[in-house]
Amino acid sequence: MADAPTQVHAKDAPAESETLELAIQLIGRRSVTPEDGGCQEILAERLARNGFRIERLRYGLVDNLWARRGTSRPLVCFAGHTDVVPPGPLDQWQSDPFVPTIVDGKLYGRGAADMKAPLAAFTVAVEEFLRADPDPRGSIALLITSDEEGAALDGTARVVERLKARGETIDYCIVGEPTCAERLGDTIKNGRRGSLSGTLRVRGVQGHIAHPHLGKNPVHLAAPALAELAATQWDQGNEYFPPTTWQISNIHAGTGAANVIPGELEAWFNFRFSTASSVESLKDRLHAVLDRYAFEYSIEWSLSGQPYLTPRGDLVDKLTAAIGETLGLQPEVSTGGGTSDGRFIADICPQVAEFGPVNASIHKLNEHVDLDAIEPLREIYLRTLRKLLAP
Repeated sequence: MADAPTQVHAKDAPAESETLELAIQLIGRRSVTPEDGGCQEILAERLARNGFRIERLRYGLVDNLWARRGTSRPLVCFAGHTDVVPPGPLDQWQSDPFVPTIVDGKLYGRGAADMKAPLAAFTVAVEEFLRADPDPRGSIALLITSDEEGAALDGTARVVERLKARGETIDYCIVGEPTCAERLGDTIKNGRRGSLSGTLRVRGVQGHIAHPHLGKNPVHLAAPALAELAATQWDQGNEYFPPTTWQISNIHAGTGAANVIPGELEAWFNFRFSTASSVESLKDRLHAVLDRYAFEYSIEWSLSGQPYLTPRGDLVDKLTAAIGETLGLQPEVSTGGGTSDGRFIADICPQVAEFGPVNASIHKLNEHVDLDAIEPLREIYLRTLRKLLAP
């Protein structure tokens, strides 16, 4: 029989779990993208008390926080986002998605796993680290945005542009995305595939469907080319990445009438590509296929992120060791899944890795994080920080 739901607020959290208390505070803030809901101010106040220099960077509707303590190298950065996806139908949640609730050893609420528990865990880990070593070798920073779940135009990408313009770089970055598949500690992400999208428009000639000789059907024109593109092997992948994929996500033609040959076909497509291919090589090969079919077309391209990769080295090895010491697990090192803000940070940081809780419930109804994963997550971040800034 399930335990009765317990709605909790920060003041009601167990006193011995500072991380849980902070996670509850953050989950209770309604921060549907691009809103921050006051989450960054909570973090900024804590970080300022620990000697961090706080920069609040607002672009458009997006709040960003860059907090740094120290000026020496190496610089270790924790990165994350306070925005969450919309909760969906409220009547299908077992409790209010913005009232943190504990049931059967799980903390429920929108953003619990993605990624307010990780935000709390690495904030408390940094505080604990500085209590033990107030004058460490190197520096610590946090990069927090409210634009990861949305357009991702005015968030981390803009902060990175600002840092780059003033010559500020990062040596190691841990992104607190939920990376684990079945249990905390089973997966680290050491890179992500790039994402290249396009809108293809194939032009025909609209006409009466009973007189096809007077029209030109763009669906018929495009179908063989689309089939060839779907069957194309774009690359073999490599040691770290699977082969590049090409998928159609939407396709439309016609006026809605059953007796009209459409005048145009529109298809949305996406490449998820590895470091084995480049943006230009993928564009060139796709155009070469379409050009062979000799129909009139246009493409609007949109690049939402280049692939990035951190080979095994200081960051991945030390994060792996911290997981082993805390949980007794050897994590898989993977580049699978969608994109993350790591793709922007990699522009000024040679070593970026992602690690956070189990991702099975993210973006779903009744998102949650296991209570017994929260303190181990903080401990892993703390141990990794100690290893990276060891004298």
